[in-house]
Amino acid sequence: MKENLFSEKDSLELISQMLKQTKQNMEVGSGNVFLYYGYSAFIISIVAFAMVYFTANPLWAALWFLMFVPGIVMKIKDRKEKPQVVTYMDKAIANTWSVIGSMFLLTIIAIVLFGFHTGVCSFTLMLPLSLLYSGIGTSITGVITNMKVLVYTPLLAFLIGLYMLVVLVSDGDSTVYWHLYFGISFLFMMIIPGHIINRNSRQQCLKN
Repeated sequence: MKENLFSEKDSLELISQMLKQTKQNMEVGSGNVFLYYGYSAFIISIVAFAMVYFTANPLWAALWFLMFVPGIVMKIKDRKEKPQVVTYMDKAIANTWSVIGSMFLLTIIAIVLFGFHTGVCSFTLMLPLSLLYSGIGTSITGVITNMKVLVYTPLLAFLIGLYMLVVLVSDGDSTVYWHLYFGISFLFMMIIPGHIINRNSRQQCLKN
């Protein structure tokens, strides 16, 4: 009985095919997952900033909870349009964002529980932590798919997130402009890369 052993060339070809299939599964045109979250964050940032700025009521910051809507929409969309081939890389990306999503949820629960204990429930910490969580997820996705644009674009989000944390530790206060900083971060971290991915996808389709 002959054993079918993969040569180095065969292994590289298999990895290349998996990478290509994973990229194809990510290519969903204007419904690209990065555009869903990117534009949602950008729009909410402008609306939240305007409402808090003009009404002087910080409760309008609760609009950020609408960021869970894109995830619900994507879940429904994925059930209707599942890719025919699911690769190991697809699963790795899905698991990565499942962990990131769990971190978001656990952070909210922790803030609420600590709020009950201390008597002060402030979600200000969610803005910098969300930038760090999203940046980590985006960078890992870029590493898995070998898309450098996704690896490096979250750097601005990391810097702004760290800046916010430093301000909270030193001054203990935030400003209404943080909403805009958040939106700008998602512009560079998700919106621009999302359009680049879609443009490359269209060019690849024309070549094929």
